[in-house]
Amino acid sequence: MNHSSTIFSQIMEYLPIYEFNKCVKRYQGDQRFRTFSTLNQFYVMSFAQLTYRESLRDIEACLNAMRSKLYHMGIRGPVRRSTLADANEQRDWRIYADLAQVLIKIARPLYANDDIGIDLDNTIYALDSTTIDLCLTLFPWARFRANKAAVKMHTLIDLHGSIPVFIHITDGKVHDVNILDILLPEPGAIYLIDRGYIDFLRLAEINTGKAIFVTLAKSNLQYRRLYSNPADIHTGVHFDQIIKLTGIATSKDYPDKLRLIHFYDKEHLRHLHFLTNDLVHPALIIAQLYKGRWSVEFFFKWIKQHLRIKVFYGLSENAVKTQIWIAVCIYVLVAIIKKKLNLEMSLYTILQVISMTVFEKMPILEAFYDVKEHEFTASDCIQLNLFDL
Repeated sequence: MNHSSTIFSQIMEYLPIYEFNKCVKRYQGDQRFRTFSTLNQFYVMSFAQLTYRESLRDIEACLNAMRSKLYHMGIRGPVRRSTLADANEQRDWRIYADLAQVLIKIARPLYANDDIGIDLDNTIYALDSTTIDLCLTLFPWARFRANKAAVKMHTLIDLHGSIPVFIHITDGKVHDVNILDILLPEPGAIYLIDRGYIDFLRLAEINTGKAIFVTLAKSNLQYRRLYSNPADIHTGVHFDQIIKLTGIATSKDYPDKLRLIHFYDKEHLRHLHFLTNDLVHPALIIAQLYKGRWSVEFFFKWIKQHLRIKVFYGLSENAVKTQIWIAVCIYVLVAIIKKKLNLEMSLYTILQVISMTVFEKMPILEAFYDVKEHEFTASDCIQLNLFDL
């Protein structure tokens, strides 16, 4: 690797250019912008994400102040905010959505053997969404309520490496449960979902697809107990029951057996009732699995920090989706670099170091020498409460 390159350009060397160009060609990304290529747009927007830039003017000022280094970053020519704004407004956002899928396919095998503290051979996913608030006056296309606009980001995370494997961006009015209609269950996989996704007709589809779901039961659940499995109260499992639904509609929507587990979370002093179609694994494993949903928190936290939600770089739907998908690309790209360079520190710490060293010319590994790891814990996550009752 060329040690005279900037940290930024060394990061971008991990971008699969051949696949990137295929995405560009698929949507004719360079057809209307011959003086500002799709690759240039990606580099500039990636710089903005990695360095916490607040606006187009901020991006323009910072990059042009370092004009002598732009060539070494892979950016050709001066950066003008009007040109960048036009590209964000008009260049198809699906280019970056497809690129994100390419990067995800590269990243997932790198994390496949990571220890997540649960000894299971199943692929484990966490499904959740986050709502990104917008100003209704500026974003009328994203009307959410009478005086509010928003987009919603529905995300399926592979717990191995916290890699997003499925992302669907909708307006804020789309209910979470509707995402189950476009999510194809993977046989043998475990899906950790919250109560917002409880629709027994849709859950029956997951069961029919030979996949497993684990969720929190609603307090008004109507059921009858068929029998109870042995439970060790010292582990936190108060009861472990096999049940059938008795509601007029729910019993028709989901006629098969379900499992209801009462677990006491000593750490947070809370009683939790888990509902699952997994009739095999120990009850304690089910409880531990659901705690794994905290993995989705880091992804949402990072996305919300780096998107600078209060100030998007553009106002159109295309500009907003472009910004979101490029942020996802950068998140996954850094996850790839973490594995390729055998970095032991968290993604959070890696991103913080990169944000301060993008213009430096040194071997990228030197940037991480003597860096003390910041211990990132669930308490740092304030956007969602996954065990909220």
